[in-house]
Amino acid sequence: MKSFAAGQALSVAALAMAMAAQAQVPSQPGTQQGAPESSLDIPANLQIFGKVDPNVRKPTAIVNDTVITGTDVDQRLALVASYNNVSVDKIPPEDRDRLRLQILRQLIDETLQIQEAKSVDVTVTPSEIQQAFDRTAVGNFKTTGDKLPAYLRSIGSSDRVLKREIEAELAWQRYLRRRVTPFVNVGDEEVKGILDRMKAAQGTQEFNVKEIYLKADASNEQQVYAQARALLAEVQKGQQPFENFARQYSEASTRSAGGDLGWVRASVLPPELAQAAQEMQVGQVAGPIETEGGFSILYLTDKRQVLTADPRSARLSLKQLTVRFPEGTTQAQATARVATFANGLRELKGCGSVDAVAQTLGAEVVDNDSVQVRQLPPQLQEVMLRLQIGESTPPFGNPQEGVRALVLCGRDDSQASALPRPDQVQNQLEQTRVNLRAQQKLRDLRRDAVIEYR
Repeated sequence: MKSFAAGQALSVAALAMAMAAQAQVPSQPGTQQGAPESSLDIPANLQIFGKVDPNVRKPTAIVNDTVITGTDVDQRLALVASYNNVSVDKIPPEDRDRLRLQILRQLIDETLQIQEAKSVDVTVTPSEIQQAFDRTAVGNFKTTGDKLPAYLRSIGSSDRVLKREIEAELAWQRYLRRRVTPFVNVGDEEVKGILDRMKAAQGTQEFNVKEIYLKADASNEQQVYAQARALLAEVQKGQQPFENFARQYSEASTRSAGGDLGWVRASVLPPELAQAAQEMQVGQVAGPIETEGGFSILYLTDKRQVLTADPRSARLSLKQLTVRFPEGTTQAQATARVATFANGLRELKGCGSVDAVAQTLGAEVVDNDSVQVRQLPPQLQEVMLRLQIGESTPPFGNPQEGVRALVLCGRDDSQASALPRPDQVQNQLEQTRVNLRAQQKLRDLRRDAVIEYR
């Protein structure tokens, strides 16, 4: 049962934003942002009459006669916080207010989904909800269905709130299968065209990139550039994921997805970004890059060649040697110990000698026979790709956690990716179109709903 994890997507993203670093890049004085283009007739020199503060509104609503209470919102908030291993009282008050509003919107959507499903006689029985609840208990909470209600009460939530989410997920999936999926068609020629384009792209390099985009024009170019440089410095500290910064600062449409552009080829990127991506190493952040209409900060998370064997997909058999430093070790003592460790690694004669060398160094040895290259930190990926069987990485670590080295004992290289089957392409296209129609339907339901806020 995946409904719990899937259904929490919006709230989890909101929680991640709320718990991001409080250090903000100060806005530059005199910086002006132009109004976004739209089809609405909005005057440039508008004046707002009255005050609107959504954070003052209590998080309750009546949706087409279905009541959503403040308790519903608070219990869902506790559920989301638990899912992220965060206590509600650790979330700053202003962020809790924003989260409650995000959760209220999610509860409204779920209510609309359940109501629409029932309007066409699509229902979910209590026994089906309970079965899904039991599977969620095992899969997401590592407990049983009979013990989960007590745990939920202990964190300030309830089984009723979780079952409501499960009902909405099951009802909406069933509604889509009955009312949307049968009317989505993908032609053979369309599938053939996609497969032909994939064949033509074989061997082309693709990049998995994330972007923070800041708009700029002639009036504020210098201020935005300075802001981008300050933001880049914060990103490079590595104290928060790149996605958090993208959600907070990016002005691109990918902001809600943490700036994720997905897998793209250089030919579809703006020339400036394409050049940067081709010059970057995996794990590197680059910028500010001047592009049309602003500046970008780019993060390269991975790269590959289309339908070609990917070295980073190779599975490695490794032995890790670790030497830990006693508490209070000085930098000089650590440096000397690292030098001894490095000299000992030179005595290695393949993986068969690791245990003996480790004993002379006082090192711990851990085996791992199935590590994918791309699962390693970016700095180690490049090192591992150059190693031969039996060779060791240079020492790495720090005075607090000790020093380590990895010895390569085996490598299973990946095979070239095969073209997907026509039915796989067809299924993926159909699912994409179902999702698009589902989003459109939900927008229609929101527009037509009678919602009274309390």
